[in-house]
Amino acid sequence: MNESSPHVETTRAYYDEFSAQYDAERRPNRPSGYHALIDDLEVELIQRYSTGADVLECGVGTGLLLERVARFARSAKGIDLSPGMLDKARARGLDVHEASVAAIPFEDASFDVTYAFKVLAHVPEIGRALAEMARVTRVGGTVIAEFYNPLSLRGLVKRLAPPGRISSATRESAVYTRFDAPWVVPRLLPPSLTFERARGVRIVTPAAAIMRVPGVRGVVRVIERRLADTAAAMLAGFYVAVLRKTGVG
Repeated sequence: MNESSPHVETTRAYYDEFSAQYDAERRPNRPSGYHALIDDLEVELIQRYSTGADVLECGVGTGLLLERVARFARSAKGIDLSPGMLDKARARGLDVHEASVAAIPFEDASFDVTYAFKVLAHVPEIGRALAEMARVTRVGGTVIAEFYNPLSLRGLVKRLAPPGRISSATRESAVYTRFDAPWVVPRLLPPSLTFERARGVRIVTPAAAIMRVPGVRGVVRVIERRLADTAAAMLAGFYVAVLRKTGVG
């Protein structure tokens, strides 16, 4: 991806604007809410593969996940397109760099684990991005890649409801977004990556607002965690593929 392409510039501007309010609904502000649930399910998965490892987060945002990952990883680095997001991540003391997931500024085989959440869905050249994530990962290491799943409650809501807003002037539709069904994912992978397993995030949660209802949110958290590593992952709004690097490239 050319760093000066219109897509990159649009995405950068979108997330620079979003950075002003990004943390407002997230940890530690709303520890029992929707975003806390999503973050917890993602960090739990990362920890299975990253304890004592060298880790790279692609699309680090304000650093909320990487800050937690840094507590159990040997080293934790991040990249993001948005200077606004990166300013907040650096304020957390994190080692982060401005870059695209389609042009990662690290040498081959630099990390044991490379992961991306809420990122690949906004990359038209998704095959190139996955190839870059594989390139910087060591043979035998793990790539964790999250896809937006059209076969989900979230996918249905996104099709039927008007786009959400990140500000009074900008809707979510301002940035490119793709949805890839679970059976499409293997076809997007470079030859060096082998599909190992999947985790489903947001399987039964119809909307973020349900997590504001006392009593209901506790039940939803239990159900989401119990279903995450089952066949129900195929119906998750966020379909997370765990990929093993088995070859060079």
